[in-house]
Amino acid sequence: MKIVTFIPARGGSKGIPRKNVLPFLGFPLINYSIEYAKTCDLVDGIYVSTNDKEIAEISSSSGAQVINRPNNISTDTATTESAIHHFLNVIDDKPDIIILLQATSPLRPAGSLADAINTFIQGEFDSLLSLTPTHQFFWEVDGNIALPKYDFKNRPRRQDFRPSDIPYDENGSLYIFTRKHFEKTGNRLGGRIGYIIFAEKYGYQIDSMDDFNHLESLASNNREE
Repeated sequence: MKIVTFIPARGGSKGIPRKNVLPFLGFPLINYSIEYAKTCDLVDGIYVSTNDKEIAEISSSSGAQVINRPNNISTDTATTESAIHHFLNVIDDKPDIIILLQATSPLRPAGSLADAINTFIQGEFDSLLSLTPTHQFFWEVDGNIALPKYDFKNRPRRQDFRPSDIPYDENGSLYIFTRKHFEKTGNRLGGRIGYIIFAEKYGYQIDSMDDFNHLESLASNNREE
């Protein structure tokens, strides 16, 4: 089996301009996903899909192969799936398993990529994602009415949550899927879906400068521990 990582990193970003190349603890943000992929011997190739010259140069110098993404699938409304489609259409040596890493998730547990791949293969899954436990009490709203997603009449203490009571967040850090599944469904998820758990401190992704600053502070503190 050929296993590759795929990192989408377009140049345009309205929320945080030039997000993927901003210095995060002194290194461009895109570097962290590339370096994470390089730590796993099971990975046969690392690909960055971008329409941006600076991102391409940084990725190439960091050891990734660059996929030049057309501008028409590099807009704010373009889906990640469209970039995956393009990647599979232009690459000659087709992979069997694709690992999607989001550049906006610079913090990941050490050794977790190999754990995720082994879980995926051994479980014979079609797709897999990383999840983060949360101890929040969730609600939904219907017009001006608040509706609980838990039994507030028997409110548990957060520290007493049973495993079956814990909700999980799709943290967006890591996805794995077979090429066969993607070509059939056009989606990174579906079929028999597995998971890997990341601790809460690894469950953040960067969508705003507040996120960026928070994660940089968290990463700095982790280095000092």
